[in-house]
Amino acid sequence: MKVSIGSKIVRGPWGGGNLFAINLTNFLNERGHKVIYDLSEPDIDLILLTDPRSRGESSSTFNHEDIKQYKKYVNPNVAVVQRVNECDERKNTENINKFYLNASEVADKVIFVSSWLRNIYLNIGMPEGKTSVILAGANNKIFNNQNLQTWDKKNKLKLVTHHWSSHKNKGFDIYSDIDNLLNNEYWKDKIEFTYIGNISSEYSFRNTKIVEPLAGIELANELKKHNVYVTGSINEPSGNHHIEAAQCGLPILYKDSGGIPEYCNGYGLAFNDNFVPQLEVIFDDYDIYLEKLKGYPFNSEKMCNEFLDLFEETINKKSNSSLNIVVNKYLKSLFLIRNKFLKLIRNIFSFNLRNQLATIVNRVFKR
Repeated sequence: MKVSIGSKIVRGPWGGGNLFAINLTNFLNERGHKVIYDLSEPDIDLILLTDPRSRGESSSTFNHEDIKQYKKYVNPNVAVVQRVNECDERKNTENINKFYLNASEVADKVIFVSSWLRNIYLNIGMPEGKTSVILAGANNKIFNNQNLQTWDKKNKLKLVTHHWSSHKNKGFDIYSDIDNLLNNEYWKDKIEFTYIGNISSEYSFRNTKIVEPLAGIELANELKKHNVYVTGSINEPSGNHHIEAAQCGLPILYKDSGGIPEYCNGYGLAFNDNFVPQLEVIFDDYDIYLEKLKGYPFNSEKMCNEFLDLFEETINKKSNSSLNIVVNKYLKSLFLIRNKFLKLIRNIFSFNLRNQLATIVNRVFKR
C-alpha cells in the first residue's frame, strides 16, 4: 500500500499533529507500506488529508483542492481519508468548522479524534455515515511508566504540565492559579509546579519552574520526575500532552472540557471551578489512580492499527466500486510535474521562501 500523508515532518518539539504523522509513518513503514508526503506519484492507494488549510497557515503539504485535482487528472480511484483534530471552539476562531466541513467533500471517510469533536461537525451538517472516531495515542516505547518516580508521601507532591502552543486556552488561567497558590504558606509546603514548553505572554510565573520545550525521551524522562499531571486546556479536541503523561503513569487533574475527558475519565479527577478541592482529593487517592494507570489503553500502536484497518477497508470499498474515468495523459503529466516541483521546493528551501516559491509554481501551472 502506498499512502500519502499531507503533513511535513518536523523533528523535535512541535505539536500533536506532527507526532501523529511521525507515529503513523513509522508504523506503516515497519509493516512494509510506503509513505510519501505529496501528490507527485501516480499510483497512490490512499491519501490522508491532515489539514485543508494552506501551507502558509499550517504544516500541511497539500489540501483538499490539490486532492480534487489529483483525482481529476491522475488517479480517480484513489481512496481519501480526512483526519480532523481542529475546530473553532479550540482557539475562538470563526471559520474553521465550515471550512473543514466543505473540505470533507473530497473524503471517503472522515476520522475525528474525539466524539466531542465529531458532534460539533455532525451538528453543522457532516453526514454521520462517513465519520468515525479514532482516539489518539503516544509512542509507548518512549512514554511508559518505566523509572517513574512515584510520590513517597513525605516530600512535596510534584505537579507538572507541558504544551507546545502558548495559546491562553491551553489552561494558563489554571497554571497561573497554581503559581499563586504557591504564595500560600500551607500549599507551598505541600506542592511544587513545573511548566514544560512555551509560555503565554499574557501570564507571568514567579513560583513555577519553567522548562524549555522538550520532545521524545527527554520529555518522557522529565515527566517521570513528577507525580501528578495537570491540564487546564479548554475545548481541546484531543491533545497529546495528557496522553503522554498518562502513559508515563501520572494521575491526571483535567479540565472537564472538550475531548480530554474521553481520554482521562477514570485515570484522574476532573475539575471546573473546583480545582483546589480536587487537588486535595488527589492527595488521598493518588495510589488508586497510580494503579489504574497501569492499564491505560491509549497509545500510538492501538491508534495506528485502527487507522490501518480503516485504510484497508476504504481502499477495498473504493476498488470494488470499479470507477472507470478516462484521464487526459497530458494533464496528468503536467499535474505530476507541478507536484514534483513543489516537492523539490519543500525539501530545499526555508519555510517562508518555500511558500513564496510554491505560489509561483502554482501560477506557472495554473489550473
